[in-house]
Amino acid sequence: MKTAYTNKEIWKIAYPCLISLVMEQLIGMTDTAFLGRVGEVELGASAIASVYYMVIFMMGFGFSAGAQIIMARRNGEQNYREVGSVFYHGLYFLMGFAVVMFALSKAVSPLLLEHIIDDPAICAAAESYIDWRIFGFFFSFAAAMFRAFYIGTTQTKTLTLNSIVMVLSNVVFNYILVFGKLGFPALGIAGAAIGSSLCELVSLVFFVTYTVRRIDVAKYGLNRRVRFRWQSLRSIFKVSFWTMIQSFLTLSTWFLFFLFVEHLGQEPLAVSNVVRSVSGFFYMIVAAFAATCGSLVSNLIGAGRNEAVLPTIRQHIRLCYLFVLGLAVVVAVFPTAVISIYTNIPELQAATVPSLLVLCTAYVFHVPAMIYFQSISGTGNTRMAFWLEVVVQVVYVAYCVYIISYLRSDVSVCWTTEHVYGLALLAFCSVYIHRGKWKGVKV
Repeated sequence: MKTAYTNKEIWKIAYPCLISLVMEQLIGMTDTAFLGRVGEVELGASAIASVYYMVIFMMGFGFSAGAQIIMARRNGEQNYREVGSVFYHGLYFLMGFAVVMFALSKAVSPLLLEHIIDDPAICAAAESYIDWRIFGFFFSFAAAMFRAFYIGTTQTKTLTLNSIVMVLSNVVFNYILVFGKLGFPALGIAGAAIGSSLCELVSLVFFVTYTVRRIDVAKYGLNRRVRFRWQSLRSIFKVSFWTMIQSFLTLSTWFLFFLFVEHLGQEPLAVSNVVRSVSGFFYMIVAAFAATCGSLVSNLIGAGRNEAVLPTIRQHIRLCYLFVLGLAVVVAVFPTAVISIYTNIPELQAATVPSLLVLCTAYVFHVPAMIYFQSISGTGNTRMAFWLEVVVQVVYVAYCVYIISYLRSDVSVCWTTEHVYGLALLAFCSVYIHRGKWKGVKV
């Protein structure tokens, strides 16, 4: 079967998304790099606190991912003005959701963290981070809808510019607030949280300004006032609800992993935070190709090109492997050099090397697994994607409990959980795609 897109066309869509995701990863890397020079407690606390924040953020991001699928389908149908209606209804919902989650986090976070974190010093530092980080909900949720719009309509170059602005602003804010420069007090881990929230505000301002000045807002119905209608939101929820819950589930189990590791001690937690930051670069490469594949699958189905779906998926897997395996080789050959970016503590650097090498091999399974998974969402059958994820997460958590809590294995062995997750996800998702039951799903 002939493919609908050339490798060059896929790359033109994927690379701005890739650059934007890598740049966003640099934000987390910036926080880790600065806090790695403050202390081991702050470094470990930021691992739990940042994943805690991401658990909530990913619910909003999951909703925007569902809206992205619908916008991509309307774009493929050339029903452009409906894109604006989906965008605004998604934005209305996410702003209300931000208010609710901000209030809940303020009220519940201190009590929750005290019950799940053993070390008092790490718990206090994590609370300090979250107190300031949750202000970012208002900016990051709105920016997620803009990102969904640009990916859904395959105008991804904007994401690169936005991400460069985010990273540069985050570096400046962290330098000033973490270490106390230009007359500001040294705020440590709280400064990292404030800096990350401020850079998300800068990102949102950029998206709004760029969209108004550079995008044909009339074509997509973005220049007209869209009245809120429950019926329109319900139609989005039929797709977005499942991506929203699935995203929450995925990050919740990731959060559990760090809680299990925290019970092993401060050093294993600090090691895992460094490995998490490095794994983000692998993840973002895969996520960029997976998001592109999901969007193109939705566009293809909207255009009536079902026969091109499988070849397009295989193209994305091949292209993604080129980048991921190349990065894995570099990290495996120079692990200490990579780790030194995050911490200058010699003992911590040496302890991190084995876990990092284990991580490098996990993405052999993650590449095809994530691309197949996002392709299922791209077909519009987000409910099936959710249930497949539930089954995989049950396997993942059971393995975490056994290998970390029961056996109390070395932290490098604990990271084999990534292999189990990737292999299980690949097995279930590839079977579903090849059976072709996704054909005829309406969005």
